[in-house]
Amino acid sequence: MHDDLTAKAHAWLAEDPDQDTRAELAKLIEAGDIDELAARFSGTLQFGTAGLRGELGAGPMRMNRSVVIRAAAGLAAYLKKNGRTGGLVVVGYDARHKSADFARDTAAVMTGAGLRAAVLPRPLPTPVLAYAVRHLGAVAGVEVTASHNPPRDNGYKVYLGDGSQIVPPADAEIAAEIDAIASLNDVPRPESGWETLDESVLDAYLARTDAVLAAGSPRTARTVYTAMHGVGKDVLLAAFARAGFPEPVLVAEQADPDPDFPTVAFPNPEEPGAMDLAFARARTTDPDLVIANDPDADRCAVAVKDGADWRMLRGDEVGALLAAHLVRRGATGVFAESIVSSSLLGRIAEKAGLPYEETLTGFKWIARVDGLRYGYEEALGYCVDPEGVRDKDGITAALLITELASVLKEEGRTLLDLLDDLAVEHGLHATDQLSVRVQDLSVIADAMRRLREQPPTELAGLPIVRAEDLTRGTDKLPPTDGLRYTLDGARVIVRPSGTEPKLKCYLEVVVPVGTHAGLPAAHASASRLLAAVKRDLSASAGI
Repeated sequence: MHDDLTAKAHAWLAEDPDQDTRAELAKLIEAGDIDELAARFSGTLQFGTAGLRGELGAGPMRMNRSVVIRAAAGLAAYLKKNGRTGGLVVVGYDARHKSADFARDTAAVMTGAGLRAAVLPRPLPTPVLAYAVRHLGAVAGVEVTASHNPPRDNGYKVYLGDGSQIVPPADAEIAAEIDAIASLNDVPRPESGWETLDESVLDAYLARTDAVLAAGSPRTARTVYTAMHGVGKDVLLAAFARAGFPEPVLVAEQADPDPDFPTVAFPNPEEPGAMDLAFARARTTDPDLVIANDPDADRCAVAVKDGADWRMLRGDEVGALLAAHLVRRGATGVFAESIVSSSLLGRIAEKAGLPYEETLTGFKWIARVDGLRYGYEEALGYCVDPEGVRDKDGITAALLITELASVLKEEGRTLLDLLDDLAVEHGLHATDQLSVRVQDLSVIADAMRRLREQPPTELAGLPIVRAEDLTRGTDKLPPTDGLRYTLDGARVIVRPSGTEPKLKCYLEVVVPVGTHAGLPAAHASASRLLAAVKRDLSASAGI
């Protein structure tokens, strides 16, 4: 067993093109660190619908140049098999450790495989890459990013020529091509031959951002902005300047790209503490709203002053606000969201006489909805210009929410006032999440098995009127690993995360509200119900 591990490690070392990971692996072999070698050579990082994502380091279970070269070669083989020889592949990357190397390797592999490759000029937001795929008529796009994961991670996201992320069966077909690559020595990697794009692709993206705003709308809302140590700042500032909004006040400590993310434990605006510096800046400058992007700027977080201090709006609250704004502006087309997002969007669409669709989790599904006008997901993802970017886009979402805040400001109102109006009109839709991060993935499997074998019959005293195992699919949804419970006045979905070692439970309660005067009691009732649902679900799942 040990000999087998060491042999695998030596074989990998012989092919590894990166001196950093070579040195790291040589050290592990020399030290005879069998546990660590086993962790790295127990399998291979699986290529799925989120592409690849994992911790940086040597070996097939980590993100490194060897794994990326294989992934790129598998993607190239898949494209050629599907008649795309000679087609263009656009490559974008963020500012994480090794991202530029992985982008360069991808361009080299594509060139060596007889495809054309073009790399974005520098680290830029993921939505710029998603836009570039369609703008340049590419057959595929690759974005090197781990989005809002911890600093030690990186990832590899694949888009096909329609500008949206891969879905089955493309993921499995690409994975099979990756597995078929016996040796890195079989993968040609020329030193040159690809194009490095100039600023014109970014200029075209920025010109497109104007399309999300209404001509002549107010542009007066003042913002504090944090890029969360990522790549959003320059593009967001340029978009805001073009739109004529007041220049955002920056959270200086987090404004520039830094792959170590020194001021946050997790560079995700949803994580506790991540917004502390932004709130501190807001207390001294008193803006109308606080805006944050995650490190690759495909997500947008919004915070507002609530009483004496600042609070983050939930993704579902921003999702509803943007929908209401678009309805008021006379938008037509389909409104869509993932099944884990608030059912309020469906109520807003129905009242406006607009078609509405629910999809599986992830923008790879939302972006594929026919006739899409607006799509969102509770994890701070919003697609407000589907013709330009078929993915979530934290830059255009920031523009649209700032336009809405400006419209309300002119009326002497705030985003919270509009949320109150929506609650009175449609019922108070309150959402929360029970999210458990694990070291051992078997904890997640055990919880899912427990819920399947002994499903709860009630939560928070509310009877479960329908329990669905989503692995079987529904008349509207393809199969996925998840459970959905419909209760009288509530809804719960339980699923393993596709990108992190987490079990996620999405909770929603709907409390009727007669008038604005009834809102405080409705909020109190919703909070009690959510806490009770969370407690009972925890007990049922054994987490």
